[in-house]
Amino acid sequence: MTKTKETEPESVAGVSAVERALAVLTAFRRGDGALTLAELAERTGLVKSTIMRLAVSLQRYRLITRLPDGSYRLDAETLRLGTAYQQAFNLADHVMPALERLASETGETAAFYVRHGEERLCLFRVESSNRIRLHVQPGDTRPLDRSASAQVLQLFANGPTGTDVDAKLPLFTSGATDPHAASLATPVFGVGQTLMGALIVSGPVSRLTAEHAQRIRGTLLDEATKLTRACGGTPIAPPVRKFLLRRKPLGGKAPSGARRLT
Repeated sequence: MTKTKETEPESVAGVSAVERALAVLTAFRRGDGALTLAELAERTGLVKSTIMRLAVSLQRYRLITRLPDGSYRLDAETLRLGTAYQQAFNLADHVMPALERLASETGETAAFYVRHGEERLCLFRVESSNRIRLHVQPGDTRPLDRSASAQVLQLFANGPTGTDVDAKLPLFTSGATDPHAASLATPVFGVGQTLMGALIVSGPVSRLTAEHAQRIRGTLLDEATKLTRACGGTPIAPPVRKFLLRRKPLGGKAPSGARRLT
């Protein structure tokens, strides 16, 4: 008898009961201690009786525990899973595909910078296919100057600012420290909104003009959003369709020639 090969359908539906249980589990936020049944119901949209049944299964796997006053908190298994995730997480596995897509879609060089003391370090980089390009290699350091990536690393060192600076992303600079270089940068966050680094697109000023930067800004923001989620962070709310052309260092006033593009 010929054994037929089972094929998985193109679209597989999830299991609603599992999704409801995960809704309860992920209702806990940073800074939460214990949550009451009413608070869980409000955050999940589930009725209390359903939450209580789901909680029994979650307790069995030590994902949450029920306290004597009837409230719930996360249990030890969540810590074990978080530790296992951190040990298995390889930043390059997430950053490099993002850089490859950015370089392919924008035609410019894509890179990921992190702060290294009072310098910025190029951690990963994918070169543009164009012959005219800027030559920086992974491992190279640059000062925390007026460039877009340096400003991102300084402005968002403590996470999202909660000000209109967040709405100006990505930051674009042209000729800020090198008269021939332009760059577009935005932050990537991890667990607890810790700054992971700056995701950038760079190129010569002759090609990466303000108009070209405006066209590709959405692509950069999309990749930063995906990367932030992969790192366990929460993306900044979608900004207004504007960004600020910066040529002055942090704290300085923008020159009269600076433009806010719409």
